[in-house]
This record gives sequence, structure tokens and C-alpha cells, in this order.
Amino acid sequence: MIAKGVMPDKISPSALVVIRLIGAGFLFWMIKLFVRESIDKTDYLRIILCGLLGAAVNMLLFFHGLSLTSPIDASIISTSIPVMVLIFSAFILKERITNYKLMGITIGGLGAFLLVWYGNKTEGTSSLLGNLMVFGNTCFYALYLVLIKPLMIKYNPISVISWVFLVGFIFVLPFGIDDLIHTDFGAFTLQTYLGVGFVVIGTTFLTYLFNIYALQHVASSVAGSYVYLQPAVSFILVTVVSVLYSDTIYKSDINLVKIISCLLVICGVYLVSKKPKPKHIN
Repeated sequence: MIAKGVMPDKISPSALVVIRLIGAGFLFWMIKLFVRESIDKTDYLRIILCGLLGAAVNMLLFFHGLSLTSPIDASIISTSIPVMVLIFSAFILKERITNYKLMGITIGGLGAFLLVWYGNKTEGTSSLLGNLMVFGNTCFYALYLVLIKPLMIKYNPISVISWVFLVGFIFVLPFGIDDLIHTDFGAFTLQTYLGVGFVVIGTTFLTYLFNIYALQHVASSVAGSYVYLQPAVSFILVTVVSVLYSDTIYKSDINLVKIISCLLVICGVYLVSKKPKPKHIN
């Protein structure tokens, strides 16, 4: 929601992604100075793919999508990440899909589809194109979580994420450099700088740093489970903004369709993450 407040009036989505990768990447490389480790040539391709998917394409799609649609829509769609991780894990890692997980994929997919389709309506700040972009971000980020897992086990995670951000920056720079050069930083207020700083440090550096820890200790699908809280937080923040500032546009973002979509996605994610009961042998 904070990122939504600075785009696209103050800064374009592509320029914000460049700043995001520069800022968070710099912080990761500062930590990496204390990590002496090299990456095997056989893993270069996977590093490049992870940088492309996890730090370039998914960020561009998310911020461009967020600039077009409601923060509530974006948060609900993002909640389907564990479902997408499961699907990719089944194809790439050959993980078995249980009946519970199959049911979860179906229910969660229905919720995501309902919300993306509803973006075609004109109520509030929802947008079909924006919702499709955010869903694309969800797919690419889920694939990134599956591909990055073996690297996080083999190498120091700081080394991996540092190279991922560097590769992502190289891919993003041609798309965002012109927007960044033409950004009117003189028009930035203190609130704008604080918003950009929060995006770089809070939602990028710290998010990926905590995700590193998660990927070391849990399965990829569980690592994406932090998104469970996003819809609830977004609903609360949007409600507060609409009440305090009498924002009728954000107020219209909260409706029955979105609440139903949110419940379907969360229910689907719960079923996907549900562990089967151990079989007792008599």
C-alpha cells in the first residue's frame, strides 16, 4: 500500500524496481564481504534464472500491476504463492500431490481467478490488467522459490541472494534506467522518501533476508506462507485510510466479492499446507 502511494505520480514502477534492486543489493553485498565463497560454474545458469525470475521479472510485474490495481487485490492474489509453489514442485521436483493439496489448488485457484476476473469491473481501483500482472508475478516468484531451494542448501544463502540481486539488476536496468533518469526527485516530499526507503529496506532487504532463513529450515511451499497475513493487513490498512481520510475510492475496494476471494484463497493455501496424518501401524 505504501508503494502504491508513490506510484506512478512520484516515480514510475520500473524506476522504483531499479532503486529497490540497487538499495537492497548494496546491503546484501555489504554482508557478503564477510563471506568468502565462489559459485560452481555448473550452477551459473540456475543463478541467472533465479535472478531473472526472483529479482527482475516478478518485481517488474508486481510494481506495474500494483500501480494499476487495488492493494487489496494484489495482496489476495499474492496469497496464492504457496499453491503455485506446490504446482511447480510437482512438475520440477516430482513431489506427490495429495487429495488435500489437489483440493487446495482447486479452491485457491478459483479464488484467484474470481478476483482477477473481477478486476475487469470499474469499482474502486481494481484493474484486470493490473491483476493479471500481479498474478504473473505470483507465478514467477513461486518458480523462483522452487529453483532457489537447492542453491540455498549448497551455498551460504547470503552469497546466493547477492548474486541473484546483481543478476536481477542487470536484467532490469535497460527497462528502468530512462525512467530513473527522468524522475523528478526534487518533487519528492519527506513522505515519498520514507515510502521508497520502506520499500527498499522493509519489503525487499528484510523480506528476502527472512526468506533466506525460511528456505534453510522449511520446504519451499511453507516459505511462501508469510503471504497468509497480507490480505488481512491490507484490509485493515485500506479501512483505516478510507475512514481517517474519507477516501471513497479505497472504501469501494472493500466488497463482498473480494472478501469471498480472500477466504477461498486462504482456504486453498491451508489445504495445500496441511500435512497428512501419520499412519499408525498396529
